[in-house]
Amino acid sequence: MTLSNNNSWLPTSLKEIKERGWEDIDVIYFTGDAYVDHPSFAAAVIGRIMEDEGLKVAIIPQPNWTDDLRDFKKLGKPNLFFAVSGGNMDSMVNHYTANKRRRSNDAYTPDGRTNARPDYAAYTYVNILKELYPDVPVIVGGIEASLRRVTHYDYWSDKLRPGFLADAPADLLFYGMGEKSVREFISLVKRGVPVSSITNLPQTAFVRPIGEKYATQKKWETFELNSHQTCLEDKKKYAENFKNIEIQSNSWEAQKLIQKNHNTQIVINPPYAPLKGKELDAVHKLPFTRLPHPRYKKKGAIPAYDMIRHSVNIHRGCFGGCAFCTISAHQGKFIVSRSEESILQEIEEVTMMPDFKGTISDVGGPSANMYKMQGKNLDICRKCKKPSCIFPKICSNLDNDHSTLTNLYKKVRNVEGVKHAFIGSGIRYDMILGEQKDPKVKEKNLKYLEEVIKHHVSGRLKVAPEHTSDDVLNIMRKPSFDLFHELVPLFREVNKKNGLNQQLIPYFISSHPGCQLKDMADLAIQTKELDFKLEQVQDFTPTPMTVATVIYYSGFHPYTLKPVKTPKSSKDKLEQRQFFFWYDSKQKHKIESSLRKIQKTDWIPKLLGQKSDSAPNINHKSSAKPKKNVKKDKKRRR
Repeated sequence: MTLSNNNSWLPTSLKEIKERGWEDIDVIYFTGDAYVDHPSFAAAVIGRIMEDEGLKVAIIPQPNWTDDLRDFKKLGKPNLFFAVSGGNMDSMVNHYTANKRRRSNDAYTPDGRTNARPDYAAYTYVNILKELYPDVPVIVGGIEASLRRVTHYDYWSDKLRPGFLADAPADLLFYGMGEKSVREFISLVKRGVPVSSITNLPQTAFVRPIGEKYATQKKWETFELNSHQTCLEDKKKYAENFKNIEIQSNSWEAQKLIQKNHNTQIVINPPYAPLKGKELDAVHKLPFTRLPHPRYKKKGAIPAYDMIRHSVNIHRGCFGGCAFCTISAHQGKFIVSRSEESILQEIEEVTMMPDFKGTISDVGGPSANMYKMQGKNLDICRKCKKPSCIFPKICSNLDNDHSTLTNLYKKVRNVEGVKHAFIGSGIRYDMILGEQKDPKVKEKNLKYLEEVIKHHVSGRLKVAPEHTSDDVLNIMRKPSFDLFHELVPLFREVNKKNGLNQQLIPYFISSHPGCQLKDMADLAIQTKELDFKLEQVQDFTPTPMTVATVIYYSGFHPYTLKPVKTPKSSKDKLEQRQFFFWYDSKQKHKIESSLRKIQKTDWIPKLLGQKSDSAPNINHKSSAKPKKNVKKDKKRRR
């Protein structure tokens, strides 16, 4: 970690470039985020990798696209290429709520200010650069381009759009986590290989006229997707595409994908095999300052940075395969874990930060409890085509022993200067409470849960059951709500044993594909019986490259091609959402009306009457006793 002068950051202006004594620049990197030199921010990671490869790199954060484009001109042409990323979030998710209302803040901008990036930021930046400098190569990466690499449904324009490169003529698209492909790309460019001829690099995509020959790796098999025009004409064919895209995105040995669009085709080369742990360690050894660039000193705090400034990411990837989530599509299904030495070294660096007060806010990852987990027999994993390792049940080949993670937490707690080390990332409790053939592993996993509740919860343990209906949960690829009923008494028991008074905070989603009013009413009744007044709730937002979004647009499940009903209108979504707030007197009349509409009048007293005296108050107090042998009301759930 470097904490010195302005030269500790990658330069962002002509003045900073001159201070370094540079006469020219190899790469100019445009990003939709403020420049925070931290390993959780993509522009910093890729910028530092380019620097580590010996390139002179400048970053232009949040360029103004509405004026005379001076931000795109001020550094002139780079020696090698322009690089573009829309930012850590898809710009449309960043800008709009699930109801398409403009958000009032941007967490990746100083003071949470809005209007610092355009809608479809990566598209906008690429097109501006290609118009200004048509002879300079442009490469693009980041989640916005990555998850739009093929024909996709765009919720905000409510239409099917072609792959990103059809609308933004970058020379090469890097999808997923780009460290390895960027290093290999730079190696080729430094040897003088023209960017236009780099067509055999894994984990990249490019456009070529149909019939034109290009270099490729002989070992790659090719799979041709339904064309963009076919997808426009036939929603079922569009849905059919996604199954193959998801399988190849999560395969250890994937095929090359091709999708035609009029007289051109997008070619998507297979991804790399998962990184090795030492490769991820090397990324975190790069000389990050872990701080926002000094240019923001008087412009206000950057909310996204404040959330993670004292956190440490211990692994990447997620094998949960949730239908509404894009993590595996971008980071991959296979877990890549850092070494303990690398993690503890970074924690020691955090303790030396001037503003550190003793609390590590998160020791986690996409799902906190997947660290070091992989197949017992990796040869089976290499051939596996399943999107999830834990749904519909835990894979028999998955080693989900949590003891390694439990031991890591203990070492973190023992680092000098650390008073608290919290787990802010979500925990997959189904990996702990789900069926486990080995009783010793089950015992270790329950010990892990106890350690987390006892030492690593900052008053609130966040988990994500997402729903209560089996039908909806099956589409979501989430476990039965029965497991949440098992979690409740365990959580309360550990609290009571240790004199704690912590809250269990569940996350739920409304309006998900397959969810009907009766399912939301059931959710409200079940959570009321558990004495929850829900606060962490959201409407489903369709985002590119998820199973749920494909269902939302097409009406078909991509794996079965069977029809699935989905609430789409604002009226239908609000009617579902109201059930989260059954305790709000303003909603009671509307809820009663909805229950009558679906002919569930017998549910009215259950939901709008008084709560049961025997219900455990797990959201506020940990002393009440839970119901024993909780069973589902089968008739009610159907």
